[in-house]
Order: sequence, then structure tokens, then C-alpha cells
Amino acid sequence: MNVNHELTGPEGAPVVVLSNSLGTDMRLWDEQVPALTGSFRVLRYDQRGHGGTEGKPGPYTLAQLGGDVLELLDRLDISEAHFAGVSLGGMTGMWLAEHAPERIGRLALICTSADLGGTAWLDRAATVRANGMAAMVEPSLPRWFTPAAAERPDVRAKFGDMITRADAEGYASCCEAIAGMDIFDDLPAITAPTLVIAGAEDPATPPSHAERIAAGVAGARVEVLSPAAHLANAEQPEAVNRLLLEHFGGAA
Repeated sequence: MNVNHELTGPEGAPVVVLSNSLGTDMRLWDEQVPALTGSFRVLRYDQRGHGGTEGKPGPYTLAQLGGDVLELLDRLDISEAHFAGVSLGGMTGMWLAEHAPERIGRLALICTSADLGGTAWLDRAATVRANGMAAMVEPSLPRWFTPAAAERPDVRAKFGDMITRADAEGYASCCEAIAGMDIFDDLPAITAPTLVIAGAEDPATPPSHAERIAAGVAGARVEVLSPAAHLANAEQPEAVNRLLLEHFGGAA
């Protein structure tokens, strides 16, 4: 799998992998990269069918999405990395921490869930296959951001562009990965020190989802940010940057 990626920061520094959410690409992390590269080698990449990564015919599974990360780490000769993921990226991170624990140093899960399956994701996949990605712009932005942020022209332009640039088949197949994911029961297998960040106003994965993850992962802690909806790292970048640097052991 040819995974589009960017590797920046000082050579020899610990690596942090950044994994994007459904419907976004690596630009989701624009506000985190400058803060993290002072202490870390930062590897951000695009999920299948997003940004510059091709969307192979689906359906996909979390095992495939996690396998893409492992293949990329192998190709770059990275034996272990810290991992931060938003939403689908967080689900990918949980799968990796459960199934390849030797590859994950510390884990940060942002606005995500370990139990979000259901037929609604299959319905969304069918909608996108029938109507294309433009149909997802207006439903997505009010869920991703609190009302004031969702109406900002710069936010609408940047994140609307991410949605419309995504490959419809790749997006739909990622929806199917969420519908079929099976990671909740294996949360106790995660040994990586885990930080779970939630947005207080997140309608997609509210703080109760973060609490359920933390209850299953020994020693995990939860931080709730407000105002913040589903893309808390974009809406509250300074707070998220501080939390990530503290968690990963970088200079705050």
C-alpha cells in the first residue's frame, strides 16, 4: 500500500505518528506539527482514500488500516513510535496498541470511540457511493466544530476541501471499517501509557466514549476540552499541543 506521508523534525528524535479522522487528511495536524517537531520526529500520513493515499476497493477493516501503519513504519525503519489519532485515527491507534504493542510507545486518543459500530455507517457508505463526497460537507462541519468555529470562512474552506478531495470509495470503505470494528473487548490488552482527549461539545464521540476507553485501559487518563466538538485538536490546538507534549515527554 502506497501511503502518502510526511516525516519532519530532528533526525534521531523519538517518532510521533499522527493519524487523521474520517473525511480529513494530514492537514488536520497543521497546528500540532510545529509544536511537536521541537522535540520529536513527526510522521503524519493519510488514511486510505484520503489526501494523497489511494482508495483501494473496499470494504476495509481496522486490521488493514493498522497494517498500513505497520508497513509504513517498516519501510521507514522505525521500530517504535508514539501514536496520536483523531476519531478513525484513534481507532487505528487502539488496534495497533492491542495487536502490535511492541511498536507503540505512548498512545494519545482524541475524540474517538472503541464501540461506534452500527448500520448508520453502512448507510453513510451507501450515500457517499451514490452521491459523492460533496454530499458530506454540510452534515460534517457542524459535527466537527462548535457553531462559532463551523461558520468561520477559513474553517469551512480548509475542511470542506479535505472532504471533497477524499475518494468516495475510500471514504465509504473506511465507514465500513468503523461499522465492523471489534476493539472494545481487547482494551485491557493495551499496555501503552494512554491519554484520552474528548471535546465537551462533541456530538459524534462525546466524553462518555472517552470514559469507556479509559475504564478499559489500565492507567489511562481523560482530559475534556471546551469549547470543542469532534476535531478538538483543530479547535483547541494550544490545549491539545500542551497535553500531547506532556504525555509524550516533550518540552512543553
